[in-house]
Amino acid sequence: MRLLAFETATRRLSVALWQDGALIERSGEIPNGGSEHVLPWVQELLAEAGVTLAQIDAIAFGAGPGGFTGLRLACGVAQGLAWGLDLPVLPVSTLEALALASGECAVWACLDARMNEVYGAAYRVDGDSVAQLMAPVCLPPAVAPAPTFAGGWGVGDGFAAYGQVLHARKPDLIGLRADAFPTAAAVLRLAAPAFARGEAVQAALAQPIYVRDKVALTTAERMARGGAK
Repeated sequence: MRLLAFETATRRLSVALWQDGALIERSGEIPNGGSEHVLPWVQELLAEAGVTLAQIDAIAFGAGPGGFTGLRLACGVAQGLAWGLDLPVLPVSTLEALALASGECAVWACLDARMNEVYGAAYRVDGDSVAQLMAPVCLPPAVAPAPTFAGGWGVGDGFAAYGQVLHARKPDLIGLRADAFPTAAAVLRLAAPAFARGEAVQAALAQPIYVRDKVALTTAERMARGGAK
């Protein structure tokens, strides 16, 4: 089984290749854009593995939630390659990938959603299996629901931006991993068993997971939420 994956929902962009359980990855912290890096990374990975695009079985991508431009980038590249190669696609939750990449077992995953909000969800991680305990939401950190499990870890850059407020929502957190990001490697660890279960979809059916319905606020709305961020 050979799978290719993209994760570009945050400023940490990555591309990874799965070949019969072996993983290789390219990544970089690119705050703005990054589209010019993604396809060259693909070529580097293919050359390193000694395979061609024609030998890939499916393409996975971090579907979100996350930055609007980044989600469109991952989805668009995955769909474009899959369409040209007649391959199926595997959309994977970015928050699930973040939970898996963190290396922790009980995870409150939070990404900075900008506009004074966070994307948050909770998961139980067992090996490469990730069980959702709390569905993804997009809310101001002061009202974001906290997981009901005891302890656990706060993971993601939402805690870098709003750590004090979020920690107050769940004071018994064991610790924070604010420097953790979702990765294409984690996307592949979730996508590989999904592909084996026959859960891939046609390229045309792949869509980002936005969670937030509104991607921009008026000035009055930003002021009501404590000012623009």
